[in-house]
Amino acid sequence: MNQNQVPMSGTARTEAHDRALLCHGASEASWYALYTCPRHEKRVAGQIEGRGLACFLPLYRSVRRWKDRRKELQIVLFPGYVFVRMAPQNRLLALQVPGAIRLVSRNGQPIALPADEIESLRSRLASPGRFEPHPYLRVGRRVRVRTGPMQGLEGIIVRRKDSCRIVFSVDLIMRSVAVEVDEPDLELAA
Repeated sequence: MNQNQVPMSGTARTEAHDRALLCHGASEASWYALYTCPRHEKRVAGQIEGRGLACFLPLYRSVRRWKDRRKELQIVLFPGYVFVRMAPQNRLLALQVPGAIRLVSRNGQPIALPADEIESLRSRLASPGRFEPHPYLRVGRRVRVRTGPMQGLEGIIVRRKDSCRIVFSVDLIMRSVAVEVDEPDLELAA
């Protein structure tokens, strides 16, 4: 640290400092999957954001029942993973967070997720619908939603009892998400 820099605690950070961290290498910034300790995803995501890095933690709502009450909880959609947007040279900022284990990598090099895949996932989770984790699917009959709030969503069709679901996957971490749709709104994907 040089004499012009002032040490900053997590609470004393300014917005300008956070923007500087985000903008440093912003042209090279990509989304990466960060593997975390079990049940530490929310804590890790909060600390990563506190360090000025963009973070995405997909959550879904689930109603849990106990003997004496029912409660709606927000549960992590991809257990063990947090998505971080950063330049490759900033990876140490994310890896130094307590609870962070490693970036998903191949041959020792972190693998960047396609930006459109993360943005697509973010927009889909923001739209109305009941999303739930699903066992990873790679093969099956591919369909696309023609109309409604999920228009444009592509995935694999799965029938469950009297309902129809579309399963879409994040291949890098081998995890899938299912959402219930109306069968008349579907068409075969090209």
